[in-house]
Amino acid sequence: MEWDETWVRQAMPLLSLISKGYFRSDVQGMEKVPDGGALLISNHSGGLLAFDVPLIAVAFADHFGPARPLYTLAHDILFQVGGGALLSKFGFLRAHPRNAVAALESGAATLVFPGGDWDVMRPSRDDARIDFGGRTGYIRTALEADVPIVPIVTIGAQETQWFLTRGEGLAKLLRLDKLLRIKGTPLSLGFPFGLTAGLPANIPLPSKMTTRVLDPIDIRAEFGTDPDIAEVDQMIRKHMQHALDDLARKRRLPVLG
Repeated sequence: MEWDETWVRQAMPLLSLISKGYFRSDVQGMEKVPDGGALLISNHSGGLLAFDVPLIAVAFADHFGPARPLYTLAHDILFQVGGGALLSKFGFLRAHPRNAVAALESGAATLVFPGGDWDVMRPSRDDARIDFGGRTGYIRTALEADVPIVPIVTIGAQETQWFLTRGEGLAKLLRLDKLLRIKGTPLSLGFPFGLTAGLPANIPLPSKMTTRVLDPIDIRAEFGTDPDIAEVDQMIRKHMQHALDDLARKRRLPVLG
């Protein structure tokens, strides 16, 4: 882990401008993240240009200061296309349980998107839907590191473009599911190039994004020493869906918020 406070401090002004100026980010409840190791889990939105990561990072740094590390698990493809050393300085780790456990056991807050590429490429009509694609590894990670889980939900990021389909068939046709472990190449409609498939060619629309941090969950305290993973996952997703539904009800217009 090569998180570098100096690099984070230098990047925060630009990330803050993008987050608060362009996307009018509203992050509620960051004070609920406890001290020490904590596994932050969130729905993932925005396609191949997912801006929910910097939004959470800016709010985290604003509340706790840039001296507190925040690690983020990221898909291998971000490291394969170059820039892996730079990403590491900002706390990005390859998405593997051992990396998450190591960060958590060091006492750092660690952000993971259980739904990964399945979630981030969902159609815009499912913006307000929690869907991890059946993935429950995040619970085992929290149990192994003996840390609480802090659920986070965000709405608005799937409106930066209009995502029509996940593009699962195209990903299989191009063998991206085998070569890069990418399960979709989303078909999306945006500005200025209109309809695109896979490539993040369009400029993200300035969609207002609202994020809510929920109460921490101590798995063993709530479910016992030998918790049922499926039961825990169902409860967490239910809490997240309830919060996301509430944000959706308060959202009056697409993009404008």
